[in-house]
Amino acid sequence: MADALPANAPRRRRPVPESLREYGRGIAGGLLFSLPLLYTMEVWWAGFTSHPLSVLGYLLGTYVLLLGYNRFGGFRRDVCWFDVFTDSLEELGLGLIVSTAVLVLIGRITRGTSLQEAVGMVVVEAGTVAIGVSVGSAQFGGQHREEDPEEDQRRLESAEHVPAQLVIAFCGAILFAANVAPTEEIVMIAVETPPWRLLGLAVLSMLLGGLILFQSDFTKAHRFTRRRLGRDVLAGTVITYALALLCSALVLWFFGRFAGNGLGMCVAQVVVLGLASTLGASAGRLLIQS
Repeated sequence: MADALPANAPRRRRPVPESLREYGRGIAGGLLFSLPLLYTMEVWWAGFTSHPLSVLGYLLGTYVLLLGYNRFGGFRRDVCWFDVFTDSLEELGLGLIVSTAVLVLIGRITRGTSLQEAVGMVVVEAGTVAIGVSVGSAQFGGQHREEDPEEDQRRLESAEHVPAQLVIAFCGAILFAANVAPTEEIVMIAVETPPWRLLGLAVLSMLLGGLILFQSDFTKAHRFTRRRLGRDVLAGTVITYALALLCSALVLWFFGRFAGNGLGMCVAQVVVLGLASTLGASAGRLLIQS
C-alpha cells in the first residue's frame, strides 16, 4: 500500500522490508476486525448457500468500499488515483489470502469441500478482512505526525465534504455490523422485542451516535466534525443513523435474514442491528480516519 502522493508526482518504489511491515500491519488489522466472522458458523453457511452472482457482487462491493476508504480516508484528496486502485486491489488480495489460510487451518475448507462452497466461504469472509486490512495498514504504525494547526484546520474543513464522510461512516458501520448480522441472536432479539422497545433502541442509537460524534471529543474529534450550529449536530446525527440503518439492511439481506419474513420482522432486525451499525458509523468515522 503506497504513501499518498500528489497526482503528478512520480510513484516511489518502497524497500522490501517496508512493504513487508505494511503488509504485516494490514494482516493484523484484517484479523483484528474480522476474527469473530471467521469463527462464525452462520457466515460459513452463507458462503455455502449464496448464489455465485451474489458472491461476485459482494466481492465487487467490497472493492468499491476499499476504493472509497483509500480515496477519502484521512481526507488525503491529493492522493494518486493509480495508488488508490492498486492499494485497494492489494488489500482485497490480502483479504482473500488471509481468509483462505484461516479457513483451511480451522478445518472449514478441506479436500472434501467443493470449489463453489470454498470460493463462497472465502469471498464472504474476505470482505470484512479486506476492509480491516485497509484500516490496519493505515493506522497500525505508519506515519506519526505531530499536531499541526494548519492540518487540523484543513481536516475540520474536510468535515463538510459529504461524500468522504459517508464513505468513512459506511466502512465503520460495515466493520461493526458484519460481525453481528449473521448470528441467530439478531433474529431472536427482533422476535422478542415489542415495538416500544424498538423505538427506544432507535432513540438510544441516535443519542449514542450524536454523543460520540459531537460530545465525546475522543481522538480529538473536533478536527473531523462540525458542531458550530445545533442544526449541524442534528443533521449529522440523523444522517449517520440513516446510513447505519441502510448498512444494516444491506448486510442482513446479504446473509439471508429477510427471507421468509414479513416487513415488520425485517424492520425489527434492521433496528436491532442498527445499534451496532451506528456505533461503527460514528466511532469508526472518527477512529479510522484519524
